[in-house]
Amino acid sequence: MEGQLLVPEETVLETCGERALPRMGVIEQVWETDPIPTGEIADRAAAAARSLDFAGVPGGGEVAVGAGSRGIANLGTIVGGVVEGIRGLGYEPFVFPAMGSHGGATAEAQRDKLESYGITEEAMGCELRATMDVEVIGHTPDRDVAVHADAYAAEADAIVPVNRVKPHTNFAADVESGVSKMLVIGVGKQRGAKTAHEWAHDWGLGDMIPEIASLMLEKLPIAGGMAIVEDQRHETAIVEGLPPSGFLTREAELLEEAYEMMPWVPFDELDVLVVDQMGKDISGGGMDPNVLGTCPGGHEIDIKRIFTRSLTDATKGNGVGVGQAQFIHRNLYYDLNIEKAVINSLTASNGTVDVPTVAETDRGGLHAALSTIGVREPGRERVVRITDTQRLERMYASEAVIEEARERDDLIVREEPRPIDFDDGEFVAPSPAFADPAPTP
Repeated sequence: MEGQLLVPEETVLETCGERALPRMGVIEQVWETDPIPTGEIADRAAAAARSLDFAGVPGGGEVAVGAGSRGIANLGTIVGGVVEGIRGLGYEPFVFPAMGSHGGATAEAQRDKLESYGITEEAMGCELRATMDVEVIGHTPDRDVAVHADAYAAEADAIVPVNRVKPHTNFAADVESGVSKMLVIGVGKQRGAKTAHEWAHDWGLGDMIPEIASLMLEKLPIAGGMAIVEDQRHETAIVEGLPPSGFLTREAELLEEAYEMMPWVPFDELDVLVVDQMGKDISGGGMDPNVLGTCPGGHEIDIKRIFTRSLTDATKGNGVGVGQAQFIHRNLYYDLNIEKAVINSLTASNGTVDVPTVAETDRGGLHAALSTIGVREPGRERVVRITDTQRLERMYASEAVIEEARERDDLIVREEPRPIDFDDGEFVAPSPAFADPAPTP
């Protein structure tokens, strides 16, 4: 299989012709943000948890705190704060994975994912209970769709899901990714996620999530949810407790704020976008289609070719969404766990995991991408290199893009363009989020 997919650099250069690659500089987006100070996040989360209504929970009752597997900033700190706030009210919290089919749809792997975010029994001071077992808690009124819930959560005296509110990657609605979706897809585990995605083809997630979430709010002892909103720098901007009555109304308002604070690649058209890493901790689709300009209702950008270089460690080989790129580096291909990606894809009712052309080196991948964009004058190629679709403050940009940046108030040129350096075919320059740019002139 490797021989069928991997294209040696020599073959690319022989086929496409060796060309002068664009000179690259560093640009930075100008953002005004107001994140919660790191030292205050746990206290904010605890206060938000205490604001929820636990009136129906007996003293010493068990409260299930649901945490997902997305790359949410400060997730361990936030969940720890929620646990402490609940414990301070006289209840016994435990944490459970509310993450659908992630981790290859096994309880052990989902527990491992929580622990990789610092959510351990020792750190939380409470139990972690992971299972893929579910209970059917009811059926939707019109379509008679079975609604599932994590068996441990369903047995608890109260449930509090913790999730980030943000634009979804393939549909636009009043409520997209957030606490309501976590109830349907996350608390529902693999069975619930699979059922929901199967019905989504005819029903539509935008209509289905509110209906199923409303039924779960009726049938389960949900005390409320913890909503998180992040700013452009992937820092915690809002931690808010939502009462059950606010899951749909207040969450819709928070989604509008999340759209306002979401980072974008700040251009209308690019020839090549180089993405250094992708993964489920970055976005449900590995690379966020909202950023790539392929999501309905999202930022519009025309990107002709995408070259993706690696998987994050946290994604554990799950490269679902890799087919959004036209070219990938061999390192990504070698780390790809097709079984995990297919399980995730089947659960989401997509059915396939498309593997792009595999380039042997960075130089080969960039040459291949540039050779398929059409005719450009040397030096006029529009190329941008980013760390991932979350970290977009700083990026490498070709001369044509740098020229545009000079004319804009929302961009700063941090470093002038210079030739791309390679070491044995690989980029020498570090990923842009971790580069050390020149100071502002």
